[in-house]
Amino acid sequence: KKTFTEVQTERLEQAERTVLIKCPPKLNEKKLLQYLSSHGNIKSHFFFENRGIHALIEFSEKKSIASLEDAVGIPSGAEHHVVPFKSRLFTFTLKNPVSQAAEETPVHLSPQTHIPVKDLIQKLCHADSVSSQMYILLNEYQLTEENIKLRFLACSLVRDFTRAYFPDSTVKPFGSSVNTFGKLGCDVDMFLDFHDVRKHATKMKKGPFEMEYQMKRLPSERLATQKILSVIGDCLDNFGPGCVSVQKILNARCPLVKFSHQPTGFQCDLSVSNSIAIKSSELLYIYGCLDSRVRALVFTVRCWARVHGLTNSVPGNWITNFSLTMMVMFFLQKRSPPIIPTLDQLKELADEKDKHVIGGYDCSFVSDLSKIKPTKNTETLDVLLGDFFEYFGNFDFRKNSINLRKGKEVNKPESSPLYIWNPFEQDLNISKNVNQPQLEKFVAMARESAWILQKEDKTQRMINKEPWGLAALLIPFGKSNPSKMKNRMKGIGSETIRSLLDSLKLNNPNSLQKAVGK
Repeated sequence: KKTFTEVQTERLEQAERTVLIKCPPKLNEKKLLQYLSSHGNIKSHFFFENRGIHALIEFSEKKSIASLEDAVGIPSGAEHHVVPFKSRLFTFTLKNPVSQAAEETPVHLSPQTHIPVKDLIQKLCHADSVSSQMYILLNEYQLTEENIKLRFLACSLVRDFTRAYFPDSTVKPFGSSVNTFGKLGCDVDMFLDFHDVRKHATKMKKGPFEMEYQMKRLPSERLATQKILSVIGDCLDNFGPGCVSVQKILNARCPLVKFSHQPTGFQCDLSVSNSIAIKSSELLYIYGCLDSRVRALVFTVRCWARVHGLTNSVPGNWITNFSLTMMVMFFLQKRSPPIIPTLDQLKELADEKDKHVIGGYDCSFVSDLSKIKPTKNTETLDVLLGDFFEYFGNFDFRKNSINLRKGKEVNKPESSPLYIWNPFEQDLNISKNVNQPQLEKFVAMARESAWILQKEDKTQRMINKEPWGLAALLIPFGKSNPSKMKNRMKGIGSETIRSLLDSLKLNNPNSLQKAVGK
């Protein structure tokens, strides 16, 4: 299995040989590919729907793009003046629409969004076990190969802008686009990286002189970041084809530019090199690659949490997907035998090239997956899902915190309702935003889910054509019998129960889809 860095490098290089074409509505796929092949060999391609049909074309060589660019013209039109920035986004139209339309052929379109939850529930009911239900969910929700290529292309197109000012810079995705836990439809987090510049600066120079560039100096790194993002944000806004709704959020803890990239259909967040966020992405990549059960359990728990309103796409007092993912990892470290190693164990396996200290924090861990021994744990996902809900339904959140470095509960260093240690910045709690009612709601839902999985009669439910197993957990609770649910919530704050039951009364079939969101 390739390392995280190898995969990133390969995909970034792939993206540089790629173009995106808006196709004519009456399309003959064979003719389009035939024409493009006259500029060079096409390594891969796919079509997708996004305000019309688009084709992503990956050439075998970069020079094919230069050949294609030589044949492309500037858009004409009296009513608009064009901004003369050329990118790898092209529009193809038919020269003789009437005669060529007759040659139209149906094109296979790659889906870029996951199926609605009600359709997912239908699919799950036909599975033969909770394990297979969880793998079906994973398969429907995870990023496809095509979607990942599109994400790297979006970064590569932004990089074309940044290189106008910073020729050595790169723009790379991080977070859910690359950590193996991304869901179709999730945003693209990207960062502007100047590491190549720093490497260049540390090279030993021969000769009698110390030589360096004259560069503008600013009082702080934060100010430099804000100025860089401000200019790049203006560029995207003023000159970027298809870049709309550009927002510069420069006073945030981590300054960023938010924008919508219409050609690929992604919402994007651009920040400047955030090394610790990259290490977190790599750590999750390693955990996701070690055992297929890891990703299946994370996707299931996150989908379950979204259906029940435990997570939300807007920031607030609720648990985030990142916190939930860390809770799943911690649970898997606690199994006997453990399914994944602790961060300290991964650090022990690190060699010299894996040593990284960022801002005074030790972020070292092994990058070579072959050095990590496979687990001897053979538990099924049916067991793991039930035990996950059981474990956190009875976890002593008042006293204990969750620590992935050690893989064990440790006393809370302060009184936040939910305390999950940041794996690298050890003085930070990644779930500091979560308030007591939200944590109690999570515990209540976990207990209810554990109870459903233990008590349900699968055969009877299948005979009655009722949702069973995971499908039953993806329907908002309390619709059939709120009083039963109330009895099982003893020991949970009355305020939380009241708000839970109120939200159940408000539930209607339409709100189910809304709850899962994109």
